[in-house]
Amino acid sequence: MSADRRVVGPATVADLLAAAVRAHPDRDAYVHEGRRVTYAELDRASAGFAATLLALGVVPGDVVCLLIPSSIEFAACYLGAIRAGAITSAVNQRLAGPERASIVRRTEPRVTVALDDQQVPDDAGRIVRASELGLAFASPARRTPAPADPTDQVAIVWTSGTTGEPKGAIYDHDALRTIHEGMGDLTRPGDRRLVSLPFAHMGYMTRIWDELAARTTLVLVGEPWTAARQIELIAAERITMVTGVPTQWELVLAHPSLTTADCSSLRLAGVGGSAVAPDLVRRMREQLGCAVITRYTSTEAGLISGTRISDDDETIANTVGVASPVVDLRIVDPGTEQPVADGEVGEIRSRSRAMFRGYWRDPERSAAALDADGYLRTGDLGAIGDDGNLRIVGRLKEMYIRGGYNVYPAEVEAVLTSHAAVEQAAVVGSPAPVLGEIGVAFVVPVTPSEPPALETLRAWCREHLADYKAPDRLVVVDALPVPAGHKTDKRALAERAATLTEEHT
Repeated sequence: MSADRRVVGPATVADLLAAAVRAHPDRDAYVHEGRRVTYAELDRASAGFAATLLALGVVPGDVVCLLIPSSIEFAACYLGAIRAGAITSAVNQRLAGPERASIVRRTEPRVTVALDDQQVPDDAGRIVRASELGLAFASPARRTPAPADPTDQVAIVWTSGTTGEPKGAIYDHDALRTIHEGMGDLTRPGDRRLVSLPFAHMGYMTRIWDELAARTTLVLVGEPWTAARQIELIAAERITMVTGVPTQWELVLAHPSLTTADCSSLRLAGVGGSAVAPDLVRRMREQLGCAVITRYTSTEAGLISGTRISDDDETIANTVGVASPVVDLRIVDPGTEQPVADGEVGEIRSRSRAMFRGYWRDPERSAAALDADGYLRTGDLGAIGDDGNLRIVGRLKEMYIRGGYNVYPAEVEAVLTSHAAVEQAAVVGSPAPVLGEIGVAFVVPVTPSEPPALETLRAWCREHLADYKAPDRLVVVDALPVPAGHKTDKRALAERAATLTEEHT
């Protein structure tokens, strides 16, 4: 923790949980598949799990690995591990077996929580099965660990692994506190929040402080996610805030039950994760009857920027808003490391106490993730407009050069998804003679039986962008590949694009 940062109020997540229990012991903390747990009940279960961990020999700084899906039990285990002074390494259930094994091997957990029939990788430490958690939560307190410090590590959040072995971003108490301080419109005291992302995602692991500070009730959609279930829960549980990716929102808006559902409790809907069409934002506002905002962050950043409730549809769809008040933001030329002029494209760099503390046992990649001034190298390309809003145009590694001109896929994708015939789009560069690289667009059509033609989409792009940015090839697909990180797998698309010939487009 920096010397100029003075902690006022609860210093750790465990302190915050105690404060939440004192304030609202009978308020629902979690709701999942008809089950409810109050803050008082969550406090008791997490205290029991902490006692179980201590009895198993866990000491502050040990790792507890969670191989279970999102659930009330997951939450109690996470909070119990925090109370025991342990670091929680949560593993996304969608990761492949080798990826899970790699995480367990590198973290060397003292204890691993797993489903009863789940195969557990080697070196997982003491195994606690899901059927044993009831007894674990009921364990009487035996002793307490050493007092926690705001700089003690709390969680390891793993990247999706789409570009290699997953990396573990480490977060401490003070980073989680700072994230809460920069949440802005996304959080209000007493919110009832609908959650569709897995708990192993940073959207839960790094937001635990915010949930407790706002005394939020988290309602889990469950798996597999369906639009019908989301709509049902919004009405039945009087949800006030919900977030999702554009595909989810398109399915929700198209579902017939939305027309009769009572969504009047909603104050805010968040959308992000891929390009957002202005028309989608407009329809969300009209059909849901609430404000809509977008947010931008990364596994390592904690938070970066977001739009505001007062922003118009174009701003929400085409930008990721202004920097959070707790974040320093700058745009640099990745070649020279110098800031670019206002409005010019460069790599987005962010710096804040909300950032990760480094990658787990990987000092080399930890150092490489930051520049000389301590700014995170996001790998995203963007520009800040005259209005102060940040616009993302692509990934540094995804940018391709067509005939000597830089093309940023996100910019082209935003135009493609604004076409009436396109539901989703992803653009990648592919090697080509003469031009060096060309653009290949993978498109999910609104009407599968009537996909748009390449020339139609090229003409549409040329109306809004420079002609060299129009895609050279089109591949119509039923769905875009989405791995564990809930983002389009550009690596898989690039590999497919490299195999295409003219007759495939």
